[in-house]
Amino acid sequence: MTSVAAETAGNEAAKPAAAKGLKGVVAADSAVCDIDGQLGKLIYRGYNIHDLAERSSFEEVVFLLLNGELPNRQQLQDMSASLAKHRQVTPAVLDFLKTLPKDVNPMAALRTAISLEGAYDPLSEVNTKEANWEKALRLVGLTASVVASFQRIRQGLEPLSPRPELSHAANFLYMMNGKVPTAAEAHAMDLVLILHAEHGFNASTFAARVIAATLSDLYSVITGAIGALKGPLHGGANTEVLKTLMEIGDVSKVSEWVAQKRAKKEVFMGFGHAVYQVADPRARHLKSLSEKLGKESGNPKWYDLSVEVEKQVDAVIHKPCNVDFYSASLQYYMGIPGDLFTCIFAVSRVSGWCAHVLEQWIDNKIIRPSSNYTGPAERGYAPIESRG
Repeated sequence: MTSVAAETAGNEAAKPAAAKGLKGVVAADSAVCDIDGQLGKLIYRGYNIHDLAERSSFEEVVFLLLNGELPNRQQLQDMSASLAKHRQVTPAVLDFLKTLPKDVNPMAALRTAISLEGAYDPLSEVNTKEANWEKALRLVGLTASVVASFQRIRQGLEPLSPRPELSHAANFLYMMNGKVPTAAEAHAMDLVLILHAEHGFNASTFAARVIAATLSDLYSVITGAIGALKGPLHGGANTEVLKTLMEIGDVSKVSEWVAQKRAKKEVFMGFGHAVYQVADPRARHLKSLSEKLGKESGNPKWYDLSVEVEKQVDAVIHKPCNVDFYSASLQYYMGIPGDLFTCIFAVSRVSGWCAHVLEQWIDNKIIRPSSNYTGPAERGYAPIESRG
């Protein structure tokens, strides 16, 4: 072995093994969220997701994530008023949304609109604690309105102005569907937002923290997080679940569909989870509300179909359904089209993204991991004439 080859081999042996996908790597300490995949627990700032789902509101959860504590009555009123103030989409951004092709990916529209909103915010480049708090509330308020306005525009309808007297969830449904939602619909939307608000160091949250660590502005951070969520391996599972339900069409066809999927060794979307080894703690709340809205609508078909799919798939793969499974039928009952589901995810998760960014900036250090070089060893430069 030549000395150069021996040196290269020695260096290769000394390199640590790469953690593919960073699985098992602890990248930071965080007080925002705790997940116990073995016990099926999801904790926001010390509060169990079941308590928050059953007793709280999205506005309370936003305050909790951003501040670390639940609000008192005055704090909740003040923050709710601030969210309502920030729901108005900039007119130039509405004009931009009207120029997009009707078949544009909704997440692409949202990504670009949020980036553009940053250009019109005078606080965009101000990196003080007070300015970042204000921008976080603006982004939570604004993201929902952008999605609702986009949905109306692509239907050939004019966007609606927000109604400050409505809750965040109810106002979103109003701005999208053109009518004030029923109490059950508003509660269902509120629950969807609570359950999707935060989930630890998932791909989009980690992307947000990486961008934030460079001290880029909050609009750039959230634009990057939306880009990560857009990927089908992260934010699009409930869209695929709805496609599955539409494909099956009837309870009587579930057995045949399951057999075909098994024969082709295809993945059952909405089942199993990368973190939870037991039932996803969020799923049961969505299942209950899907049943309620199915009955209220007079069309329980999609809930009944979901129940049968859950029963038969769990029986053959022994994996419980996750948060994406019943959110599909639930959001469909609320009049939300399937290709908008990932945007709904963003409407909620923007609160968690902002919480992580504010935490990152408390004791910031740029995130700069190492990599193992696997290319050729150092070699001489050959003139172009001799490269054959």
